[in-house]
Amino acid sequence: MDYLPSHLTETLAGYTWRRVAIGKSTASTFRLERRGGPTYYLKQNSVSPGTTLREERNVLDWLQGKLPVPQVVAFVEDRSQEYLLTSALPGHDAASLGRAFSRRDLVVLLGQGLRVIHSLPYRDCPFGRSLEVEIAAARRNTALGLVQPADYDTERLGMKADELLAELLAKRPAQEDSAFTHGDYCLPNVIIRRGQISGFVDWGRAGVGDPYRDIALAVRSTQYNLGPGYEQTFFDAYGLSSPDWAKIGYFMLLDEFF
Repeated sequence: MDYLPSHLTETLAGYTWRRVAIGKSTASTFRLERRGGPTYYLKQNSVSPGTTLREERNVLDWLQGKLPVPQVVAFVEDRSQEYLLTSALPGHDAASLGRAFSRRDLVVLLGQGLRVIHSLPYRDCPFGRSLEVEIAAARRNTALGLVQPADYDTERLGMKADELLAELLAKRPAQEDSAFTHGDYCLPNVIIRRGQISGFVDWGRAGVGDPYRDIALAVRSTQYNLGPGYEQTFFDAYGLSSPDWAKIGYFMLLDEFF
């Protein structure tokens, strides 16, 4: 990184940097290590409409003591850049464990972890992710040209953003449920240590919304990272007896806008 605010330069003196390549976030993420010192993660993001690290900072502060999440060490912003420095959780992200962990056991942990998140009381949660909010954000991102066609799921490759938006509006579910949701619940954002979940990361899109926001992305993550055939294992571990596949497809579609 070519530039750091002076406050972070002092905090991170002597650290070695490693870029984290996994994931599709617009932010640049680095793992920072120093012998004898704590391990950190630093996210750096260009300030632009629809993307902010301030929201993730606020969510992490709200979640302290409620769920195992990183602690905010520092948040710095100027006119063009944001920097979020957080503690590292012990363990490894579930997508990187490979042969060190059975795929079925990973999926079971994924389902159990999501049940823990969705069981969090949310009445005092200040972060809203209802369909009204999410669709408004999808409209904004489409208008600003922020939707990335190259990142579409295979079945939507070649479609234009405004075509996807029309489909999103036409297929909006008639019923919406509520829970505290992660917003990007997938294997890379679940941290495993000694065969158990040690925490969850990447909370920039968290808030009260339909639980299928997370269920859909968890299903897609198992298919992408582990292959097909684990869906029922995930549903059983989560405690979902009758999955709504129409909603799963809808929230996969919605995610194309972010």
